[in-house]
Amino acid sequence: IVAEPEVRPWRDPPRMELQYGEWLRDAFRSGTIEPQPAENPDLGVLITMVRQTGRALIGSEATDVLDAVPRAELVGAMVDGVPSLVSDLADDTRNVLLTLARIWTTVATGEIRSKDEAADWALSRLPEAYRPTLARARDLYRSGGSGDPWDQEAVRLLTERLVREIVAAAG
Repeated sequence: IVAEPEVRPWRDPPRMELQYGEWLRDAFRSGTIEPQPAENPDLGVLITMVRQTGRALIGSEATDVLDAVPRAELVGAMVDGVPSLVSDLADDTRNVLLTLARIWTTVATGEIRSKDEAADWALSRLPEAYRPTLARARDLYRSGGSGDPWDQEAVRLLTERLVREIVAAAG
């Protein structure tokens, strides 16, 4: 939930009232989360996704009520979030690898794709040695599996490669 004056005209850092995500479901059910306005660097990514692929169920279209996020700020927010994302690698390998592929895709093309579509895009651009690990992450995502255990060396090498690709694409 965002208040229009907090994001239109666009300004950085963006502010939100509340964000819902599946990772917060239990906290919402137990009543331990209350809306607290806060800065959220990822809001630029979310707004870009909504502008690209969202469909209004009622009211105006997103492109009519939300300003475009400048590319530099979108890329900056994504790149700035990479270290935090990588710190979750051991606990959420599948999703971290897919999110890194998604960031690379977005930074390189300006288009935000689903995790599995981003993996397909990245797989066609990665050297063969990295493909099995990312393909496994994609396939597990599609089937709903977590995929433990992982070949930690292959995960480390793929992570390093994806981070290099993100940095290179970001300029």
